[in-house]
Amino acid sequence: MGSDHYFSASPASAENLRRIRVTLAGRDLEVTTAGGVFSPDHVDSGTGVLLANTPPPPAGGNLLDLGAGWGPVALTLAIESPHATVWAVDVNERALDLVRRNATALGLDNVNAALPDDVPGDVVFRTIRSNPPIRVGKNELHGLLERWLPRLDERADAWLVVQRNLGSDSLQRWLAATFERGYSVHRAATARGFRVIRVRKHGSPPSEPITLPEL
Repeated sequence: MGSDHYFSASPASAENLRRIRVTLAGRDLEVTTAGGVFSPDHVDSGTGVLLANTPPPPAGGNLLDLGAGWGPVALTLAIESPHATVWAVDVNERALDLVRRNATALGLDNVNAALPDDVPGDVVFRTIRSNPPIRVGKNELHGLLERWLPRLDERADAWLVVQRNLGSDSLQRWLAATFERGYSVHRAATARGFRVIRVRKHGSPPSEPITLPEL
């Protein structure tokens, strides 16, 4: 692989802006995408599985799309929870520009597209939704999750979608071992070769553990 990936901070490839039609939050929309970002021609399968297998987001508070790309998850959250503040976080500056373009074009004024270090440290999230960048490597992926999952609010859930043949089951085991105290980790859904992993942060006093059948 070359040095220009969708998780590059400043992609060197041509921007090649394009308009595509997608369905988000039950609405047929036209959005702008570009080269040098993740899945520029459609909503990728993993994100589709994530969106189809997560509950409606909280109505208010701060919501996080971690690894936002051009914004399918962030835009969905913003449409479904117009009174919430949606943080679309990515290291790719081009992706963040696309999120801003799309949010503006759709009249969504509740989206903050930000680099990781630009999210205030005191912000906690009522939900995290993520199709995480598995291809950055295990160490970087683990560091990413160790940074953001503790920022869940009490009694809040993170939902992660990971392709089964790219290590979803081993990632689930790592999550359960790493976030053993104060969290529950379960597989919430399996579809189209992907797993949706649910991570709940318990409160004080502790909330009840998640009880879901293993799929």
